[in-house]
Amino acid sequence: MFSEINAKLVEIQGELRKKDKYNLQMEEYKRELSMVINIIEELRARLNSEQKDVHKLESISLTNLIATLTGTKDEKLAKEKQELIVAQHKLEEAEKTKREIDKAMEDLREKLLNLNRAEYNYQQLLLQKENIVKASTSPFAAKVFELSEQEGVLKSYVNELDEAKAAGNAVVRTLAHAISALEKAEGWGTWDLLGGGTISDLVKHQHIDKAEKFLHHAQTGMRQFQKELLDIKETALLQVNISGMLKFADFFFDGFIADFMVQGKIQKSLQNTRNQYAKIKEILQKLDVLADEKMIELEAIKKEKLEIVERL
Repeated sequence: MFSEINAKLVEIQGELRKKDKYNLQMEEYKRELSMVINIIEELRARLNSEQKDVHKLESISLTNLIATLTGTKDEKLAKEKQELIVAQHKLEEAEKTKREIDKAMEDLREKLLNLNRAEYNYQQLLLQKENIVKASTSPFAAKVFELSEQEGVLKSYVNELDEAKAAGNAVVRTLAHAISALEKAEGWGTWDLLGGGTISDLVKHQHIDKAEKFLHHAQTGMRQFQKELLDIKETALLQVNISGMLKFADFFFDGFIADFMVQGKIQKSLQNTRNQYAKIKEILQKLDVLADEKMIELEAIKKEKLEIVERL
């Protein structure tokens, strides 16, 4: 009975920490969802405005006739169509992000539902523990239970660090793919400037499309990475720029269609992606150090508890 309750205490501490973690994540997702909904509304209004601008230029009017005669209509129409495509593209990205957040919140609700009785179960265990300590003739019984709770907290914390590292490593892999695609686009862009023609331009755009997909996945991954870091007490020591993590891909999506084909834009995007890659790697290195420290603490507690149990 004694060892069984000890094992349950370790397990229930893990469940309680998970519950706190999921509640923190849920609040953060709610905040993000509200922001994304506002962005979608703004983008829909912008898209509607751009559609009207294109329609005006395509319709027959005295203004259009004058613009045609002066040779400015095609230029204006091309610019408006470009802005329309950009607005449509950004709206699609925002709606995709909203769907991802909705799915993440749905998953969290299910996890929280499964942990609904964690607090009640913990209180029941505390009552059993109290009865055993009162009935025990050993002065060390209470100490063992105390160490078991500490073990449960630390064990859960180490698991959280592992989950954060897994999320961060997933982002690093995706960013590496994006960097590779951008490097190839840059290479083909240079060839294009030297007169590579239609084929080099097409290949460059294919690599840019791949980079865009990888960067969207990276942004999604960074959102998850940020959530995994929320309940890590030493987050301040990690110096994590959360807002920067979630906004870093904006430079890419904002001007993707309109002016990203300019060679300088590819170089800028490549450098920004490399910088973000380095930042995430730095955070992961700090998480590794932190995880090693917590593992040493955990092993020390387990050793102390074992020594006491062997004397009981």
